[in-house]
Amino acid sequence: MTILNGLALTRIPPEGEALRAEVRGFLQEAVKDMPAHIRAKSWSGYDPAFSRKLGEKGWLGMTFPKAYGGHEQGAFARYVVVEELLNFGAPVGSHWIAERQSAPLILKYGTEAQRQRYVPPVARGESFFCIGMSEPNAGSDLASVRTRAVPNDDGWLLNGQKIWTTNAQHCQYMIALVRTSGETADRHKGLSQLIVDLSLPGVTVRPIEDMSGDRHFCEVFFDNVQLAPDALVGAEGQGWEQVTAELAFERSGPERLFSSVVLLDQWLAFLRSQAAPRAESLKLAGQILTRLAPLRALSVAVQEKLVQGQSPIVEAALVKDQGTVLEQYIPAAIADDLMALDGEAVPHELLLTLNYLTLVSPCYTLRGGTRSILRGMIARGLGLR
Repeated sequence: MTILNGLALTRIPPEGEALRAEVRGFLQEAVKDMPAHIRAKSWSGYDPAFSRKLGEKGWLGMTFPKAYGGHEQGAFARYVVVEELLNFGAPVGSHWIAERQSAPLILKYGTEAQRQRYVPPVARGESFFCIGMSEPNAGSDLASVRTRAVPNDDGWLLNGQKIWTTNAQHCQYMIALVRTSGETADRHKGLSQLIVDLSLPGVTVRPIEDMSGDRHFCEVFFDNVQLAPDALVGAEGQGWEQVTAELAFERSGPERLFSSVVLLDQWLAFLRSQAAPRAESLKLAGQILTRLAPLRALSVAVQEKLVQGQSPIVEAALVKDQGTVLEQYIPAAIADDLMALDGEAVPHELLLTLNYLTLVSPCYTLRGGTRSILRGMIARGLGLR
């Protein structure tokens, strides 16, 4: 239990909390005309104009150095902004990955030229990245990727395929995990990350429609795509180290807790409108809250470890695993509660929001690593296997 013992109860510091009121005021105005079932699509909500507004407010690239367009604020200030964006169901899908993962990766491992070229536009909300990790027949087993980049006189020649690449059709760039040496059997060895300009010849992006009708998942094909020598991020063969560090950021934030929060708010508003809510409904509301509160505390504690420069990979996996379990539970439990009503009219917008999240929530335990992979990591971290 040493990993869990190392997660001290952490409070968001005052300088982070100080932002919350301003962010809420901005978002109340920004999303006031958006219906709940649209706000529930926050992750996949593609709105470049909104991303640029966040950039103008200084709420993108908050932790980046000022030399690269950032604002050198603390990580907890960014945490508060992200939490409120999700709380209101703001459309964050355009800048989401670039600001959270891609630019920090380039800042940490990239060359000075890469930092100057790619990071400032991300902070302005003008440049969008997608992640090229999963592949057919590989899924969450990233060490099995087959997409290959071969060095040549002009840089790197890229061939292969990526899948489940969120919003690739809207992005200018992908950071792709590929094999640059060795064979698939070598597992972690020989993997590197490359920046791929998605406008290059030989790149084909094909959106995949999911059950809800959204088309944010994509498959991306590379057919003899010629990349420049400076496409490589960090050292050749360093890809596995980079990806595992990157996933700690992806798996531990409030986005692993609040994907269903717009629905929860709509349902709670419906309960408040009733003269006498069912006792079972009130009990369910309490159960959801008592599960959400400790998970948020765990997420904040992992954020503190990241602030300290640690790489809490297992702890982040725990947040992601249990957080997405709760995110899936919320629409299922609310659906059961509404079905138990005796002829009482349910607001149409609440039903639309519930319908969307019922259809999309199965993907929650896929994105960012499947449940089986994460639980294997947690078990090893706890010394259980």
